[in-house]
Amino acid sequence: MRLPSLFILSIVMIDAMGIGLVMPIMPQLIVDVQGSSLANAAIWGGVLSTAFAAMQFIFGPILGNLSDAYGRRTVLLVSLFVMALDYMVMAMAGSIWLLLAGRIVGGITAATHSTAAAFMADISDPKDKAANFGLLGAAFGVGFVLGPVIGGLLSEYGTRAPFWVAAGLVALIFVIGCFVMPETVTDKTRRAFNLRRANPVNSLRAIAALPGIRPMLWVYFLYSVSIYVYPAIWSFFTTERFGWSPQMIGLSLGVYGIGMAVVQGGLIRPAIRLCGERGAIIYGMGFEILSFAILAFLTNGFIALLFIPITAIGAITTPALQAMMSKATPDSQQGELQGVLAALHALSMVISPLVMTSVFAQFIRTDTPLYLPGAPFLLALALMLAGFVLFRRSPPVVA
Repeated sequence: MRLPSLFILSIVMIDAMGIGLVMPIMPQLIVDVQGSSLANAAIWGGVLSTAFAAMQFIFGPILGNLSDAYGRRTVLLVSLFVMALDYMVMAMAGSIWLLLAGRIVGGITAATHSTAAAFMADISDPKDKAANFGLLGAAFGVGFVLGPVIGGLLSEYGTRAPFWVAAGLVALIFVIGCFVMPETVTDKTRRAFNLRRANPVNSLRAIAALPGIRPMLWVYFLYSVSIYVYPAIWSFFTTERFGWSPQMIGLSLGVYGIGMAVVQGGLIRPAIRLCGERGAIIYGMGFEILSFAILAFLTNGFIALLFIPITAIGAITTPALQAMMSKATPDSQQGELQGVLAALHALSMVISPLVMTSVFAQFIRTDTPLYLPGAPFLLALALMLAGFVLFRRSPPVVA
């Protein structure tokens, strides 16, 4: 299963690269398309991110359930093909409304993370699930290293160049997948597709009914809402606070991606061995709380760049949470579980960009009574602390 595993990791990496490629140029792209201020561009950036996430919320469980019924291969390959076309449309978009339409389609095609995670669950022994989910996180981190750096460099050729590169990369992965991607869903584990159950709310109810899962879903949701403060405001925050260029923003995101790849690819296994999944989650959330507190008031861009790798330590939380819940879920519902997690993550992406960018815009306006670009990090801190307390008070999940 070596080649298929590499293919799955490549999908996750390309997804991250696609996001990272465009992040450094999004502020300037929206300003150019609309001819508006940075504050207004931040609001529209939140709208675009929310539209993308809303589609992931709706279609994450649908694609997860479809993959339980018809297989992981078909769902992944069709999504990649449409994603490549979507990036081409984005590259030629001349209005904010076409950009919005592109983000809607992109959100649907990018809702395959649940399918990729279900594939990884299919091929993993219970004791290896946390480490293998960590590999998915590491692949995302590698993509975040390459994407922003390449996107920052490509910005020299215009704000459209990153979209063309993303389209080419996705098309390449699609072609490779046609040859190396096997099917891991068997007749024994196949579950008939039910559109009613594929509804995000009904899927959530089905998974939440499993013993001990409900509080973990709340923890996962609160964690996701708070952690999404980074992609929601980072480009705007660093432009306003430090005066960073697209190239510098790309470099900073690349540094974060390196840190996340190291943590999830190399540290998650020893962290689980030393602390257990529960301990890894506690320490990971603790580091996130500390990071938010520091970034909220940091004014030196050089120190911020040096501090970024430390913030990545909190990345051990997600794979440990995923593994804990996956072990307590039957094999026939792995796709459904990952679809629910993808939906919760997407719901957080609906809420977080709108809230975080609105808070950011409010605290940088010329008439604001308190100038504080880092205010969204304080809100993220409060949400992370709520999730931390809930997790500490919840009983261990029994597989």
